[in-house]
Amino acid sequence: MQEQKLQELLAYLSLHSPFYKELFEKNNIDICQIKTVSDLSSIPTTSKEDLQQRNLDFLCVPAKEIAEYMSTSGTLGSPVTIALTNNDLDRLAYNEYNSFLCAGGTPDDIYQLMLTLDRQFMAGIAYYSGIRKLGAGIIRLGPGVPALQWETILRLKPTAIVAVPSFILKLIQFAKDTGIDINATSVKKAICIGENIRNTDFSLNILGKKITEAWNIQLYSTYASTEMQTAFTECSEGRGGHYQPDLLIVELLDESDRQVPPNTPGEVTITTLGVEGMPLLRYKTGDICMYFDEPCACGRTSLRLSSIIGRKKQMIKFKGTTLYPPALFDLLTEREEILDFVVEVYSDEIGLDQVLLYVVPVDDSEECDHRIRAYLQARLRVSPYIKYVTAEELQKKQFNEAGRKAIKFIDRRRV
Repeated sequence: MQEQKLQELLAYLSLHSPFYKELFEKNNIDICQIKTVSDLSSIPTTSKEDLQQRNLDFLCVPAKEIAEYMSTSGTLGSPVTIALTNNDLDRLAYNEYNSFLCAGGTPDDIYQLMLTLDRQFMAGIAYYSGIRKLGAGIIRLGPGVPALQWETILRLKPTAIVAVPSFILKLIQFAKDTGIDINATSVKKAICIGENIRNTDFSLNILGKKITEAWNIQLYSTYASTEMQTAFTECSEGRGGHYQPDLLIVELLDESDRQVPPNTPGEVTITTLGVEGMPLLRYKTGDICMYFDEPCACGRTSLRLSSIIGRKKQMIKFKGTTLYPPALFDLLTEREEILDFVVEVYSDEIGLDQVLLYVVPVDDSEECDHRIRAYLQARLRVSPYIKYVTAEELQKKQFNEAGRKAIKFIDRRRV
């Protein structure tokens, strides 16, 4: 099935994609010789920079056939526009329909969407369309405002929420402060987006543990990107995001662009199947994951992806130690002394990486400061710079006018 879809994709790109037409000619690639997934290795990879610099050269349809324009969040640079046809929107809905089924969804569920459906955000419309296809109920409440979220939960009784995990912690804190018994409410599961809730061995990380220790709900992790227009979603076994091979070819590549074996970190590299507007071939996402190919206890046999270990361009070399932001986020989330944070990395005068943490502490005492610094030194073996700020000051750093989600990592390094 994949080989047939791959050959259809190559023929489509050679006819309609200015970028890939040029790539095939420049590298003397005879697409008729690409017959299997393993043959893909003879084609050069496509980078995020290619998509940023030549965005519209990836477009394969005339403007009149574009049904909707969406964009990436710009986590790793300037945002990229992704144009979708009506068929692409149907494919997106089918993808999330499969994802919600995988995460135990049924037509009897009611999902409260705690995320934006505007600002060209693909995930929001994808979840909405997938839930509609599932036949379940939807409450479009949008992000933030714990008081309104809880008032709606108590009034409309959703069975599930779709939310960023760190926001779920804020819901838990609000419930605690206002006397809401969260375990007596209708919510039994959460589809977690945008942040890791598991370690690479599938155990819950600090964030996942904090949620489940306070709230007896089933967590389902997801991994997706705007460019791939496809999601990897956990089943109830919680052992990695399930692959949808009819929608995507996935490779995990090492530094030399060779496929890595199972249980080995590699860069997620995708080839979209069945996309009309802006299909991608061997596109390197910048996300570092591992894959697992043994059958899952749920009965599915396609491979599964781990949570994101890090983003290739966000790797930090600090005082001889290699750090990835997700690991730092886990450490900072664990401490009760830290209410909120932003990690900033910049280059010093000799070009070395330096790490500055903007932290909202639980109080301004010397004892609190000492506990935070001692903890970070013990866990990281190095001491990042810390600047204590108010919640209002941090809010300004976390959100900009064009942003759709809170920024936890700011990269000011010289290229």
